[in-house]
Amino acid sequence: MADDLTDWIEAGRKVMETEADAVRAVAARLDDRFSKAVEAVLTCRGRVVVTGIGKAGLVGRKIAATFASTGTPAFFLHPAEAMHGDLGMVRPDDIVLALSNSGESEEITRLVPYLRKIGVRLVAVTSRADSTLGRYSDIAIETGDIGEACPIGLAPTASTLAMLAIGDALASCALEARGFTAGDYAKLHPGGSLGRRLLKASDLMRTGDRLPLVNADTTVAGALEALTRARAGAAIVVDSATRLLGIFTDGDFRRHWSKNPNIGPERVGDHMTSPCLSVGPDTLVSEAQELMGRRHVNALPVVDADRRVIGLLDIQDIVRWPAL
Repeated sequence: MADDLTDWIEAGRKVMETEADAVRAVAARLDDRFSKAVEAVLTCRGRVVVTGIGKAGLVGRKIAATFASTGTPAFFLHPAEAMHGDLGMVRPDDIVLALSNSGESEEITRLVPYLRKIGVRLVAVTSRADSTLGRYSDIAIETGDIGEACPIGLAPTASTLAMLAIGDALASCALEARGFTAGDYAKLHPGGSLGRRLLKASDLMRTGDRLPLVNADTTVAGALEALTRARAGAAIVVDSATRLLGIFTDGDFRRHWSKNPNIGPERVGDHMTSPCLSVGPDTLVSEAQELMGRRHVNALPVVDADRRVIGLLDIQDIVRWPAL
């Protein structure tokens, strides 16, 4: 047993180095079976069904989640529950990714004949291709014998990390082959800071009836009516070709009205802010929000390459997202 803090650090480092070595060894073993597995994922017309028991099952849940979040429909199937009805979730056009270090896990080997009857393609991740699971699989990705990183050499540590790395590699190769983009990723991750960081202005901008456009000759009262109808904090002033001229906010109205309570009949073009800030449709929402905070504005017109207004990005929508 380690005697002091320094010894614990060294012990922890040894575990991590053992696991890192295991992943490097598995990476070196990859061969055409891995390529065939990637091709099986890419040509699958159904879903990737990941299964495993124990620690391999926990790894399998993460692999299924990684596939699903990167554009490959996938789910985890518990092998024991599969034998009690959940097998009905599997269709012939699916592929099954089965994880078992030994390739002899009873729950997995019992399931294999029934998967074969359904007609799915079976891809195994196992230490030995000549194991029961490996022999009955269409493709067996072999990890080799991996020494576990725990002090007693029994707890699944390095072996499960190697499985996880293979799953991540399969999902990442499929992602790359499909041309999956950051924008696609954002659509599958609408919640939290990650989705917010990847959203573009075009994803959140107001259009149609929610886009208050007026021309320079519109009265201030008319501009107020337009922004009120759209429930926006600003009206966008455009020319006859909808090119951006300026912006008139409710704050602008209050400032001018405090000096002249009879401002209503006057031209909004005489009171708008011009030139004004704007963003393009591909601007990241996070960048637009930072600009709003820095310049103390609550709305930004979204314009195309010809300065035509195509939308309005409102701070209300950024704050409320994704509950819109």
